[in-house]
This record gives sequence, C-alpha cells and structure tokens, in this order.
Amino acid sequence: MTTRFTLAVAWDWEYDRDFISLLEHQVYAHGRTFYSISHHNLDETLRGLRSSELRFAAFLDRASDTDEKFRPLAHAMRLHRSRVINPPEQIHRAADKATMHLEFLSHGIEVPYTIIISPYNRKREVELTLSDLAHLGRPFIIKPANTTGGGSGVVLGAETLKDVIETRQHHKNDKYLLQERIVPAHLSGRPAWFRIFRSFDEILPCWWDPDSHAYATLLPEESDLHALNDLPSIVEMIAGVCGLDFFSTEIAVTEEGRRVVVDYVNEICDMRLQSAHPDGVPDGVASKVCEQIANNLPIEA
Repeated sequence: MTTRFTLAVAWDWEYDRDFISLLEHQVYAHGRTFYSISHHNLDETLRGLRSSELRFAAFLDRASDTDEKFRPLAHAMRLHRSRVINPPEQIHRAADKATMHLEFLSHGIEVPYTIIISPYNRKREVELTLSDLAHLGRPFIIKPANTTGGGSGVVLGAETLKDVIETRQHHKNDKYLLQERIVPAHLSGRPAWFRIFRSFDEILPCWWDPDSHAYATLLPEESDLHALNDLPSIVEMIAGVCGLDFFSTEIAVTEEGRRVVVDYVNEICDMRLQSAHPDGVPDGVASKVCEQIANNLPIEA
C-alpha cells in the first residue's frame, strides 16, 4: 500500500522551523497534504520511497546544501516523477557566482565591474595589473564564486593585491570574484538597496539595509514615488537565467540611477521571520512565498 502526500520538505536548520510551519499551514489551507523530512525520519523516508510505500507530488529541499545525507532524496523523488522545486542541477549552476556573472552580462543585466580569477590550486600566480586594480577602485570586494552562504569568505574592504593573494587561499579550489564596491543612493532616508524574493510568479521586493541587514516591505506607493517599478522586470530576467522557482536577489540603485544586481542569486533563502529575528524576512513576505508554493503544487498527489 502506498501513502501519498502533496508536498515533502527536507530541512535541517533549527531557524527554519517557523517558515516550515507557515508553509505547512498554506499547504493544508489549499486542501493538500504535507510531509516534513528532517534528521529523525530521513532514513525512514528514503526506505519508504525505495519500497514505493511513500509517494510525493512535489519536493522542496532546504537541507542537502549543508548536509550531504539529504542528497539522495532528490534523486529518489525524481525516480517517482515528483516535481522537484529548484532542481539540484539548477541550484548548483545558480550558486556559481562566476557563471551567473557571465550569464547576466550576456543577457544585459547590469552587474558590478568584476574580475574573475582562477582557483589557487589551478593557478597560483595572480595576473592582475595596476590598471585592473584601478578599475576596481578602493576599497573593493573579494568573494569566492561558490562559498558565500551567509557572507562566508567575503571580504568587503579589500585594498591591495596582497589582500587578493591571501584571501584566495582560503578556498583553494574555488574561483574568486573581485568586484567594485557599489554605493547606493539614499531614498527617503534609506539606502536604495533591495532584496527581492521571487516565488514562482510572485515578486516580493523589500528594502534591505546592507549594514544592519534589516528588511522592510517595499510598498507600491514607495515604488511609484521613487520610480522603482522596473525592478520586477529585472528579477524576471534573472529568473529566466537561473531557472529557479524560488530565490532572492539583491539590486542596488546608485545616485546615477544605475540598477546594479549586487548579489546575483540566493538559491537557498534565509527565511527567518522578522517577528522572531530583527534581521528576518517580513512575516507577510514569507507568508506570500509559502502561498505561492502552495498555489503551484501539482494537482495530483
């Protein structure tokens, strides 16, 4: 006998609990069924999938990026034709900032001036000229292409070639991006820096302070007032490039009016709620993300 559920979600971060609870509520509100996968039932779930005792119409993975024990789930789900939200190969591609940088350029999406350098283990010499460093300006940013979850490995105030040489040895198998520092304009007393979520067809823009990491929902009247109504079209272009159902991106607006995508694709979004964490996502935004996931689940479980 096979037990069927509409949506299965794998998660292993304690701070995901509130978001998972919101998502579960939305799934049930849509008349569907929900199944939570964490460490306590991971092995049991894999056995159920392999024996055909369990079936899921859709699967969302928020665990395998930090714990490889969860990685077999997506493969097992696909064998039974579950809809995998944010497929692993798309996540892997979107997580590579060097790849996204080049893709964005080719699609006309504005990004910071950037120099991509090879992994230390592939090429130990750094071939940078004084002209290259001059184009970056000072200070500039150094970030690994694939190892930046939560800002890990990012240097925001680099000044010299010595900074580059030392930093790239922290993740010796990763490419590094050297980027100009983008300074946002100020609009109504706030930095014009926006973290924008896309959950299927819903685009949810937020003010985001790059220093305090505090969010505020960008209201339609604020978007009108500051002529920001073009931001959703940029996010749609990014969605077309990365191919993800659910992600966030960051766009800064400069004094000159440039719309610069400063953090390309956050493929596993931090969804801590503002009601519990000062730097969390506004609860209403998180609720809409969950509602859109529930709205887009397959009809048949």
